[in-house]
Amino acid sequence: MAGRSIDERGRGDERGQAHTLEAFTAALIVVSGVLFALQSTAVTPLTASTSNQHIENQHQVAAADLLAGAAERGTLRQSVLFWDQTNGTFVGASESGFYANSGPPNAFGESLNETFGSFSSPGRRIAYNVYVYYRKPDNTSRRQTMVYMGSPSDNAATASRTVTIYDDTPLNGTETNVSSGRFYAPDAAPNATLYNTMEVRIVVWQM
Repeated sequence: MAGRSIDERGRGDERGQAHTLEAFTAALIVVSGVLFALQSTAVTPLTASTSNQHIENQHQVAAADLLAGAAERGTLRQSVLFWDQTNGTFVGASESGFYANSGPPNAFGESLNETFGSFSSPGRRIAYNVYVYYRKPDNTSRRQTMVYMGSPSDNAATASRTVTIYDDTPLNGTETNVSSGRFYAPDAAPNATLYNTMEVRIVVWQM
């Protein structure tokens, strides 16, 4: 070992430095590749997903607040009872029985149009559907469509509110009670003063 020349020791040092440099370069290439892969596969989709979630949360909060306010003012109950006994549809609705392009022509409909109309802008229209769920005497659930603007997207937000109807509750501001009139929801509790428990559900999304 002591007999090695200075040239041999120099060449050994050079080879060691070269190997170290190669290892460092390879590690740098691997790290750069990993960072690039993370940026291309995670950042862009995450940004879009976060944006969609933010919009969905806004719509859900707006729908829940709208229902809470309508329930407090009594306009939510009025909208559930806004029924034309002669035509078997909501008052002023199309032959299909529901409203297609806006909310119903009452205070609840005005709140729907104002609330979700404020989210709309050129190229960014907000659509919503409104359903009324009710119980049947056999305890099954059925649905009556109040507003239908189309098929919701995957990012649709939902909010609901319950309204209690009694046997002596009048239909559409008339003197006819739900228990004696022709109403879309049946008497779910024939032996009680409770007529039915209705759930108003709003589904809202960006078109």
